Amino acid sequence: MTHELLNTLRRWPEVEGQNLFAHDAADRLMLDTVTHWPHTVSIIGDHYGALTLGALAAGATALRVHTDSLTSRRAITANLQALAPHAVNFVEFFPLDSVAQDASLVLLRLPRGLDVLDEQAAAIAAACDPTVIVHAGGMLKHMNRAMNETLSKYFSTLDVSLARQKARVLSASTPQPDASTRDYPRSATHTVNGTEFTLRAGAATFGAQRLDPGTRLLLENLPDLSGHASLLDLACGNGSIGVYAALTHPRLLIDASDHSASAVTSTGLSAHANGLSERITAVQDDGLSRHAPASATLITLNPPFHIGNTVHAGIALKLFDEAARVLADGGELLCVFNSHLRYRSELTRRIGPTTQLARNATFTVTRSIRRR
Repeated sequence: MTHELLNTLRRWPEVEGQNLFAHDAADRLMLDTVTHWPHTVSIIGDHYGALTLGALAAGATALRVHTDSLTSRRAITANLQALAPHAVNFVEFFPLDSVAQDASLVLLRLPRGLDVLDEQAAAIAAACDPTVIVHAGGMLKHMNRAMNETLSKYFSTLDVSLARQKARVLSASTPQPDASTRDYPRSATHTVNGTEFTLRAGAATFGAQRLDPGTRLLLENLPDLSGHASLLDLACGNGSIGVYAALTHPRLLIDASDHSASAVTSTGLSAHANGLSERITAVQDDGLSRHAPASATLITLNPPFHIGNTVHAGIALKLFDEAARVLADGGELLCVFNSHLRYRSELTRRIGPTTQLARNATFTVTRSIRRR
C-alpha cells in the first residue's frame, strides 16, 4: 500500500519531467528498514514527501520534518493535502537544530555533501533520545565510505544494510556522550578587485563560506551599478554577490532571496559580518514570488545547474522566467553560468538582448536587457 502511495507523489512546485521522480529506491528501502514505528518520527531531507507520507501510512501520528528547501517543503505540503488531507496537522516543520529533539527514530535522506551530513549528524546527536535509531539512506552512486566515518563520529554503533535496487541504508545508534554541534557556521575572507569581505555560512548553503569561482568571475566583471537604487540577488547562496555589490556601491540596497533556509541565514550572517545588515535583507522564497511584475531594474543570478543529484536545466530556466516577469522594460539581469550549458540563447529569448561581459574556460558572464 505504501509503495502504491509513493507512486502517486508529485514534485510540484518543483520542476517536473520524464527523468525526474518524486521518490526512489532509497526512500522505499528506508521505510522498509524500520521495524518499529513510534508515534513521533523525525525526518530530515525529505524531498517531496515520500518519507513523510510513508511514515504516516505506517502509523506515525506526529512528524517533525526538516527540509532546507522551501520548494521541497511546499511539495511535501501539496502531496499531504492531495493524498492525506486528514493528516496535514500531524506534520510540523522544524529547523535543523531542533527537529530531532528527544527523537527515538530519525529518517535521514543522505545529502550530497559530507560537510552537510556532518552538520546534520551533529545536530541529531546533540538533541536526540539516547535510544535513538537513525536510518540514513541513499542511492549507491551517491554514497561513499566517508559517510560511514562521518556518522561514526557521533554514534557508537553503525550497521550497513545490504544493497537493494542500487540503494543502501546506514543505521546509526548510541549517540556519543560528548556529541555536540560542530563549528558551523564557518567564515572565510576573500578579496575581489581590491575589496575585502567576509562570508559566513552553514554547511547546507551552496559553496558554504567559499567564493564560488563562477561568482568570482561575475564580481570581477561587475559593471557600474550606480544608476540603480536596489538589486534583487536571486538564488543568493552565501550572499557573496549582494555583499560585494553593497560594499562597492554604498547607496545600493540589496534584496536577496533563496529557496534554501541555510542560504538565507548565511546571507544574513555575511551581511552582519561586513557591517551591511541595514542594507541587505534576505528571505526564503520560491523564485521572486514576492515581487510584482515589471517592478525591478536590476537582478543578479548564479543559477544552479542541478536539481538534487540530477543535472537538469529546468531550475535555471524557471529562474530566467522569474527574472523576465519581474524586470521592468530596460531592466538588467546579470548572470553567470557554466559555459557548456549555452544559456545565452535562452536568456535572449526569455528576457531580451544578451551580451557577454566575460568568459573563461569554465564560466560565462552575461548582461540581458529586458524588452517588453
